[in-house]
Amino acid sequence: MTEPRPQTTVLDALVGRLADDPDGPYLDFEGDAYSARRMDVESSRLAHALAGFGVAPGDRVASVLENSPAQVVTFFATLKLGAIAVPINTAYKGDFLRHQLADSGSKVVVVQGDFAGRVAEIAADAALSDLAAAVVVGPPDEIIDGVPAHDWEQVLASSTDAAVSDAGVTPADIACFIYTAGTTGPSKGCMLPHNYIVALADQIIRAWQRRPDDVVLTPLPLFHFNAISVCVVGTLLAGGQASIARRFSVSRFWPEVKRTGATIASMLGSLAILIADADDHPDQSGHRLRLCAAAPMPPDIDRIWQDRFGCTTFSAGYGLTEASLISVLDAGEPNAVGAAGKPNAHDFDVRLVDDDDVEVAVGEIGEIVCRPQRPNLMFAGYWHRPEVTVEVLRNLWFHTGDLGRLDDDGFLFFVDRKKDYLRRRGENISSFEMERTFHGHPAIKDVAVHSVPSEQGEDEVKVTVVLQADAQVSEEELCAWSVERVPYFAVPRYIEFRDDLPRNPVGRVLKYELRDDGVTKTTWDREAAGFTFDRR
Repeated sequence: MTEPRPQTTVLDALVGRLADDPDGPYLDFEGDAYSARRMDVESSRLAHALAGFGVAPGDRVASVLENSPAQVVTFFATLKLGAIAVPINTAYKGDFLRHQLADSGSKVVVVQGDFAGRVAEIAADAALSDLAAAVVVGPPDEIIDGVPAHDWEQVLASSTDAAVSDAGVTPADIACFIYTAGTTGPSKGCMLPHNYIVALADQIIRAWQRRPDDVVLTPLPLFHFNAISVCVVGTLLAGGQASIARRFSVSRFWPEVKRTGATIASMLGSLAILIADADDHPDQSGHRLRLCAAAPMPPDIDRIWQDRFGCTTFSAGYGLTEASLISVLDAGEPNAVGAAGKPNAHDFDVRLVDDDDVEVAVGEIGEIVCRPQRPNLMFAGYWHRPEVTVEVLRNLWFHTGDLGRLDDDGFLFFVDRKKDYLRRRGENISSFEMERTFHGHPAIKDVAVHSVPSEQGEDEVKVTVVLQADAQVSEEELCAWSVERVPYFAVPRYIEFRDDLPRNPVGRVLKYELRDDGVTKTTWDREAAGFTFDRR
């Protein structure tokens, strides 16, 4: 990799693109094309309007928007004022939405008309005393009367596109809050400095060997960090264009690749699997796509993308909202099977440690911890949660909460979330690896592997399963199937079929609820059923 960029801001990246290529294609929203100049003009208009609503440096501006020009215009407008963008997951409503608006103390919320009713329901809540205005994009599904509400088009039309006064933003200033999923408690706002966003974009540019003529296509939501850094900011740095789909669609993927001339697809491993498993599409041949960047990507899916679609793949990376990329490989550099690349020594000092923060030996499992090599390369803490920030930064290392191991060649392997790791009769069991195995059963639609208390004081393994529609398999048959595929000590004692798994609003399974449920009336018990097997 080349040397990283100097400390900078997102606004500096925009200024650089305006100087180099103001009118070339920058962002495409399903046919609605934006140059850097158009984005600059519209975001300046909105910035002046936000200032009129009282937004000042350090204030927070929330957005509840699907992928659209309004999301990016709001992002840049907020930053131009020295304020902080708070993109909120569009699945949030009720208490989830109230918490993030109240916790961030947002002064303005920009909301899609389809979701206006969610804001209307809580706008007058005493917890949202900081909220001074709402800007509604498109026809509202309900009138907001708890705070002054304004129409997006009228706001832009009545504002000026004059340059916004320099707010004196520095690389260390906070650009946005990205809220964690909140699997064990209320979601926490990760405070992300300007330089961190630009630095991650630069890391990915170097890892993907991104070129000025590349077109990056993504269906990932702009309320997550990936799409902001890769598409919105990365395209300012690398040149070229990004095409941002409103949402993911298997049937529209290849037509969009063909329409946009995409050369890179940026998505999740789960989405890459859906495309790989889909029937052939006429547009999957004759395309320009050279790279599919998605993680994690199983080896068989990796081969499909390379052999069937003719794309190089990139899945060798590991990171979190709080710190990225902790491990990485250059595009095309051979990765060990199942690995997440190698520790990113350019940007982080990475170690694997035990419960006492003592480094473990190569080949042993430990928690992945890191610290940055330079300032402003990771989050600046959790908003209004100093005690949690101190806890994850104990001993001056950021503790990811993830378990991993390093092999003799320096490859990093993700093992499991630390809190999801099981220990049964002296043996460690990865729920991640177990779930990957059970997903291979054709009757299984979804699965969660988790612990329940054991009479022996450690863990018993429970598998909670959602079956495919019309699937016919018994708990005993599923257990027998697992005997041939998992270590004897990991064969589940308990199996339970459910209609669905408990999830938070971003779709992450709430394993703590499953652990709390324990053994229910509908749980099958291997030992009670007298099921035996050869323990070899």
